[in-house]
Amino acid sequence: MNNTQEAKRYHPAYLLVELFEFLRNSFFFILFLFIFNFEVTSGWIFWAKIAFLAAAAFTIGKIFLSWRLHTYEFDQKSITLREGIFVKKVRTIAFDRVQNKKTSTSFIHNWFKLTSLTLETGTSNDEASVRFPVLKRQEADAIVETIDKGAAAETSSVESEEGESDASLPVRPEKSERREYFRSTNKDTLRAAFTSLSFLAIFPILLTLYFQIDEFFSLEDDAESAVLYFADHLWLLAPLFIVAILISSVIGYVITTIRYGNYRIEADRERIYITRGVGQVHTFSIQRNKVQAIQIEQPFMKRIWGIVEVKLISAEALSIGDELETNSLYPFMKTKEAYALLVELLPQYTMQDNLTRLPRNTIWLKLLRPYYVTVIAGVALWFFRPSLLWVAGVLFAISLVSRLFDYLFTRYALEGDSIQIRTGGFTTTTFITRRERIQEIEVSQSKLQRAFGVRSLGFTNRAKPIHVSSIQDVPDGLGNDFKHWFVQRKVKLE
Repeated sequence: MNNTQEAKRYHPAYLLVELFEFLRNSFFFILFLFIFNFEVTSGWIFWAKIAFLAAAAFTIGKIFLSWRLHTYEFDQKSITLREGIFVKKVRTIAFDRVQNKKTSTSFIHNWFKLTSLTLETGTSNDEASVRFPVLKRQEADAIVETIDKGAAAETSSVESEEGESDASLPVRPEKSERREYFRSTNKDTLRAAFTSLSFLAIFPILLTLYFQIDEFFSLEDDAESAVLYFADHLWLLAPLFIVAILISSVIGYVITTIRYGNYRIEADRERIYITRGVGQVHTFSIQRNKVQAIQIEQPFMKRIWGIVEVKLISAEALSIGDELETNSLYPFMKTKEAYALLVELLPQYTMQDNLTRLPRNTIWLKLLRPYYVTVIAGVALWFFRPSLLWVAGVLFAISLVSRLFDYLFTRYALEGDSIQIRTGGFTTTTFITRRERIQEIEVSQSKLQRAFGVRSLGFTNRAKPIHVSSIQDVPDGLGNDFKHWFVQRKVKLE
């Protein structure tokens, strides 16, 4: 791609991609208005049909005008986008402001060998990202290369203006080749399907469909007859349940494969690259020097399977649609494999094995704290459904077990430049960060904690959004050590 080019429109497939998105978002409206109520020609449903058709015509017209009027162009230092139909808007983004690049390839993109590209600037306003919804794959690669070269040239120019001669400028190291650190297998996908319980999703879906269809076709009598029939033929329930589980397992496996299949983690000297999905492929990257902390989550089900989800808390704006967070490494990785991968990718974040437990007397402190949820539930049930008051007892038992687990699993370590805390009961979260990555700290102590000689620690990491971590009921002495440890930090400018 040349450094300077004429203003360009998006590929004509933009029309099809946006139209498909509109139809997908309108699926249930179309189903309700034009399938279930096809013969209705009066009343509010008739006017709803008219309103939907008018909105559809407006949306299709807007899609066409957007393709016709929206353009983009590049010069040596920036991208310029001209947008707007009724109100024209011109946006210019300097190359050196682009922090992250992501691609997303849907089924329709694949048909035409296209992709979409999103550039994120790291700001928090509505214009934090620049999205190219439809590009040829070669053009997307060329855009990324142009931005990288332009940003590198701008950096060199700034350094030269600050007084360094061209001869004295350090030679910019060539970008190292990517190395693959992880690739998911069919076994990983199968484990992910069962751990995420996606194979059970068919049951609430079928139940929802039943209630939706029942509103129009009155299936209540037929359902009652079916229940009575199976009550007289209980032996049929077992094979039907097995068939339902098998069908739902296949559906869950397919869904998991589409979302997590062909999952790859690669890295070079500067970035970590993640690719996921089959059919609809997403790729994105995270700068290594932007990683502020590591968060390892292990819900109860994952603990049984011995797997964890590792998230990278980053100073970059990380988003890729509405489904998945892009700061997560493979969410269904074996614990030992995940720890070994972190050592290779981010060796500066050290995993401590010998963590310190909370003082023994804090178990009574945790049990004495108010049970707000149980009390609110008990009062509500007492007034509205006294026959279900036993539910409050179940909630109390769950809270009690959760607090016991929280005491057993909570750990901490403050060593060198690193701090590591592990908190949670049914779901444990391990958080690791370095002293220079912490923005501010808070040491607090309630009256109840003062009686037990403990306090709470909190600290904030720069991220998008700001990430706040805390641990309760640590010894009094650790609070003073933590404050002394923090003020000795040396902040690294990025």
